[in-house]
Amino acid sequence: MKHIAIIGISGKLGQLMAKHALARGYRVTGVCRPESVGKLDHFQDHITVVPGETSDPDVIAKAIWGCDGVLTVLVPWGIGGMATKTALTVLERADPGARLIFSAGWHIRRNEHDRYALKDRLTTWAFGRLARLTGMADISDHVRAARLIFASDRDWTLVRASDLEDGDSEGLPVWAPHVGDPILRSNRTRRTDFALFMVNALTDDSLIHQAPALVSRASASVHAGHSGGQQPIATTRTTPETGGRP
Repeated sequence: MKHIAIIGISGKLGQLMAKHALARGYRVTGVCRPESVGKLDHFQDHITVVPGETSDPDVIAKAIWGCDGVLTVLVPWGIGGMATKTALTVLERADPGARLIFSAGWHIRRNEHDRYALKDRLTTWAFGRLARLTGMADISDHVRAARLIFASDRDWTLVRASDLEDGDSEGLPVWAPHVGDPILRSNRTRRTDFALFMVNALTDDSLIHQAPALVSRASASVHAGHSGGQQPIATTRTTPETGGRP
């Protein structure tokens, strides 16, 4: 792994991924909206920035050309199919053999083994309907993008975040293959550690075609020793950080 691209590099998550990638010696190219380029000034000449909309196929294709890996912050803001366009372009235009890592939240369901409380299903439905009516976001676009990824034969990983919080690193997060696993009960992860997991996934072949749901390794549910077994109902919510505009 020598050269990677980050789609949505100017947001908090994108900048943290860039920091972790640079620490590993990777060459980094990032895509962000033209008005957000100034947020990356502190990186100086250590990264290459391609200004443009993160759903523009030509912009994405230019940024990911020649890259060994692509880190994509999937965002559902607006009603123009932003997340679907971004995912489709990355899947179709990335170099053969490139590792493709996408971020989303627990609200993305991989299969029937993901389990959610009725309250949270209703909350996600209500938020999605209101966001759609106001033109703010389209959660169904996030879902469609995820389905495209799951159906692809590319070397993808879709990383599903719990609630994210600021603070110092607590180490590489623990993950479960399905939302509802008891180990996820604490529903919290440091934002820098979520970014670290995304970067680490670039070279972890065991995560190919997986949709890991994360939780902090310092969380109470991990310390309680929960793992596997019967899956209880999980508590989760859709937040801008797990599907926000970079």
